[in-house]
Amino acid sequence: MTLVHRVLYPQPIASLDEYLGRGGGAGLQKALTMSHDEIIAEVLASGLRGRGGAGFPTGIKWRTVRDYHAEDVASTVVVNGAEGEPGTFKDRTIIRTDPYAVIEGALIAARAVGADEVVIATKQSFGREVARLRAAVDEVEAANWAPDVRVVVFEGPSEYLYGEETALLEVLDGRYPFPRIAPPYRRGERELVETYGDVRSRSNLSAHVEMAVPGGGTDAAPTLVDNIETMANVPRIISRGSAWFRTEGTEKSPGTIVCTFIGDVEREGVGEVIMGTTLREALHAIAGGPRAGHTIKAVLPGVSNPVITADQLDTPLTYEDMQAIGSGLGSAGFIVFDDSTDMAAVAAGVSRFLAVESCGQCTPCKQDGVAIASELALLCRDEGTKADLPRVQSLLSTVGDRARCYLGTQHQVVVSSLVSVYGPELAAHAAGRAEPVEPRLVTELLDIADDRAVLDEHHLAKQPDWTYNPTDSKQAPAERYGEHRRERPLGR
Repeated sequence: MTLVHRVLYPQPIASLDEYLGRGGGAGLQKALTMSHDEIIAEVLASGLRGRGGAGFPTGIKWRTVRDYHAEDVASTVVVNGAEGEPGTFKDRTIIRTDPYAVIEGALIAARAVGADEVVIATKQSFGREVARLRAAVDEVEAANWAPDVRVVVFEGPSEYLYGEETALLEVLDGRYPFPRIAPPYRRGERELVETYGDVRSRSNLSAHVEMAVPGGGTDAAPTLVDNIETMANVPRIISRGSAWFRTEGTEKSPGTIVCTFIGDVEREGVGEVIMGTTLREALHAIAGGPRAGHTIKAVLPGVSNPVITADQLDTPLTYEDMQAIGSGLGSAGFIVFDDSTDMAAVAAGVSRFLAVESCGQCTPCKQDGVAIASELALLCRDEGTKADLPRVQSLLSTVGDRARCYLGTQHQVVVSSLVSVYGPELAAHAAGRAEPVEPRLVTELLDIADDRAVLDEHHLAKQPDWTYNPTDSKQAPAERYGEHRRERPLGR
């Protein structure tokens, strides 16, 4: 099969002029002649689903934000570019290749939901992508694309939870990335301090904001949060129509998907395929298949969905088909393991990453998570008989309890799937029949260069309290930082 290029062009677009020469800008021009409802109806009809991981229908999200619109306070559009899912590098690749489509899609979204500001939220560590976005924003502003909408590029922290949309909004409000319960369409990005000059609020909410209600009955305005790849699809949905978008993909998963493949493959990289392409076909087209002389043993869709086994490689890459095999598409970032891999080491690596990145607002998520990671590390490194596998099983049943975000559930379902499917390998360690191994490094990608992924090896020194001190303080990040405000990097 061949790769496609709806969202991910084969070569970077060097300038706004080149983007316009390729037909860019037509979606925004058309959107300016349409009503809010007409734009949203077109996105709804397209069937576009969010490409950030959850796959929620984009048009429904836009419709909900519009329904909560406040007449006197404009909404905000936030583009989530805080890419940190292990195995995923597609959003940064899109930014490097074509930031203009992302900006155009966000401006169309602003028109649809009644926003006067677009915030493209990235990480301070994404220096190359931040520079590319800011240069593109400057070009768009000089071209006077949307004079009534301010576009800001924001640089946030490195934590994994910063990519969770409510935690991202907390960071935009100057706090740490601790997920909150109220969703963006009820509770937006702008604090009362920006409106009234103080932080005293009768809302009793940590963010000191009022709750938006249907019909805009309060002074609060909701926020729309969508992913980089999602926004990059929007311009041509509007310019060419929803029927065009549906010419590729399936009924429930129309369009294309940008995939990342890393791990035990011939070449690590990013590519775009039509929805409905099988995982095996995409793996060969983008990554060249498994390493010479090896066979594929397992594939992890990041650390957000259960493991995919070798006999499931012919599953189509759609939301519905991946769900049918008991896994999920996620952000289409796939970590491939071949027959040389000790899956006990993979389970320990996944568990360590999620335990460290838990904020600790929910006690089981942090405490049970750290305990699971410790037991699995002991299982791998030391004499296996010292590890307590029954305790691991018990803790996996509780680590997701009372969670306000999905991270605890991730720990539960992903590690449970590895323990269940590859139980004999863990049992061999527990019985002292397997050679000691180090937990596999499972962490954020820093780059993909020369067909090789660059992993954040510094994460190995990160403590569960989110410091890089020699020892862990045993305090959860939520205990250490609580409601303290963080130094907020300013956008431009």
